[in-house]
Amino acid sequence: MKLGMFTSGYQRNDLEHIFIDAKRFGYDYIELWGGRPHAFAPDLKNGDINEILRLRDKYGVEIRGYCPEHNAYPYNYMIGSEAMRQDAIEYLKLCFDMAKAMGADYTLISAAHAGYGATYDEIWSRLIKSVRELTDHAEKIGMKIVMEALTVYESNVIKSANDLQKLFKAVDSPNLVGMCDLVPPFTQYESIMDYFDKLGDKMYHLHLIDGVRDSDDHVMPGEGQIPMRELIKELKEIDYDRTATIELVTGYINEPRFYARRAVDNVREMMKEAGF
Repeated sequence: MKLGMFTSGYQRNDLEHIFIDAKRFGYDYIELWGGRPHAFAPDLKNGDINEILRLRDKYGVEIRGYCPEHNAYPYNYMIGSEAMRQDAIEYLKLCFDMAKAMGADYTLISAAHAGYGATYDEIWSRLIKSVRELTDHAEKIGMKIVMEALTVYESNVIKSANDLQKLFKAVDSPNLVGMCDLVPPFTQYESIMDYFDKLGDKMYHLHLIDGVRDSDDHVMPGEGQIPMRELIKELKEIDYDRTATIELVTGYINEPRFYARRAVDNVREMMKEAGF
């Protein structure tokens, strides 16, 4: 299992700190957060990608994934007018292009809140239309789309393994795969391991993070309420050999270097105990 660094917690730090720390702390790859000031896709297109590529090559740390901002600030393909939806779709297509240019294997997206007035039929019609447009582009350029389920605090669209399974039946593309962030199933009393059972080969990626009940807080691995040691032993039992990004977000933004080190040390210790 490969461990990745998620970089949104570094947004107040110099871009180079990300690459320095990923290398010195022993992360296998970076999952690059696609917001300003570091890696907003329009900025990358206008030339900023050259600095990303320079740092990638200087430190020898792979950018395995790209995670653009697109949940209502200002892009959300699930809400608003058709013009707003189209704007969000075009933005995400650009994100796919930039991910491809930096050598990423996947772009991670989600389906944000569709609004309180939307019915199930309206939600799923809009979702399927949008994801089909995105997968058409991803297939053309050879980019994997990893769809993430969110918590009920964040979205009323894709929130569970069942939702992902339903989406994959509606949009049948080899370039569309799924993942499990541990927090949504834990806080919603859903089985984490069901993602592996229900998604099968479509279960492509993990956000390895701890959590607490009744909150979407992302907590330092091993310091929340998820039984992480037992979970990692289960991952060893099923021979999970794909990627797992340690998704520290803005709760640790004041000292990302301290917490990025502690997080990977905690997970490596648990992996060693599990026999990875």
